[in-house]
Amino acid sequence: MIITHHNIQFFKIQLGDTIIAFNPISKDSKFKGSRFGADITLITLNDKDFNGVEAVSSKNKEPFVISGPGEYEVQGVMIRGAASDSHFDGKSKINTVYSLSLEGINIGFLGSIKSSDLSDAVKKILGEVDVLFVPIGGEGTLTPAEANKVATKLGAKIIIPMHYGEVGEKDALDKFLKESGFEKLKPVEKLTIKKKDVDSAEGEVIVLSAN
Repeated sequence: MIITHHNIQFFKIQLGDTIIAFNPISKDSKFKGSRFGADITLITLNDKDFNGVEAVSSKNKEPFVISGPGEYEVQGVMIRGAASDSHFDGKSKINTVYSLSLEGINIGFLGSIKSSDLSDAVKKILGEVDVLFVPIGGEGTLTPAEANKVATKLGAKIIIPMHYGEVGEKDALDKFLKESGFEKLKPVEKLTIKKKDVDSAEGEVIVLSAN
């Protein structure tokens, strides 16, 4: 499994020939993202910064789009979503938290969740989290301290911070790394992991630079 970051909350997970995109950035956003063809696209919140399906559509790949709570099975991948509150861009909105399992690795993607007090519905779908994508930028999503609290509470083995830099509070990444005990961590271009790598990890933070 290969994970790459493409700005804000836009991530790509590639597993063999299968490509999954999270929160692609639309052409109407002031932020820039990448373009590639995806098989499955997950959108946590209906906003121009996260709903750019056109960015992950191509002549050869037209993604199956999931944009809300429920249970789905797409190309053998089981995906579950639960609603949560968000206050992104100063407005109350519905955010969908997703969980899915790939190669026995349980992935949790929190999107623009605003509270560290997770609902029973969210905790139920997440279960035991191996890889957690967590927003850290505040301003309608989790603050660095809240993000660390959530990751610790869930017992995530690998933690990937997102939603920082231009889109969040200043120095959010530095604050999160300090909170989590990884102050001098250097970003990497991609994360390649297998089940055995996850099994040996314990609260490890990985910062992915934006491609």
